[in-house]
Amino acid sequence: MTWHETLVELRDELAEVRAERKQHSVAYAAALQEVRGEMSRLADTLGIISLLSEINATLLNDQGAVETIVSWESGESGESGDATADDGDEDDAGDQDQEDVITTVLAWEEDGEREIAVEVVATEDGISLQVNGVEIRGERDALEQGLVEAFRDELEV
Repeated sequence: MTWHETLVELRDELAEVRAERKQHSVAYAAALQEVRGEMSRLADTLGIISLLSEINATLLNDQGAVETIVSWESGESGESGDATADDGDEDDAGDQDQEDVITTVLAWEEDGEREIAVEVVATEDGISLQVNGVEIRGERDALEQGLVEAFRDELEV
């Protein structure tokens, strides 16, 4: 086999490998978008922002701040309600090592800095809901109870 024939054969092999990699990449991106969509829907369905805002209004006299941070958005954080952005235009190749999480935080000053963080996290086992690092069921009543407990813990009540 000549040098040129070897290169042509290698080119054909590379074309197959590249096509296969591209298929895997497209499938991964579609699966990632689906999980991110499910995470956003869960956060919206549970009303995380409204629950934290209600704590802020009722218990803190609006002295706190609610902020939502979506890990896969380009370094921007939304303020109180901008939790979902599914434009599908981002380059997902570098996202494979990054943990996908939607974090909504109520932060306030009361005898020091205080905060309650609700996280919707993509894990190997599915989507996890956590309040201040404690995993809870993905249901509204469990979230409400978790928020009350987290508030009590923060203020050591």
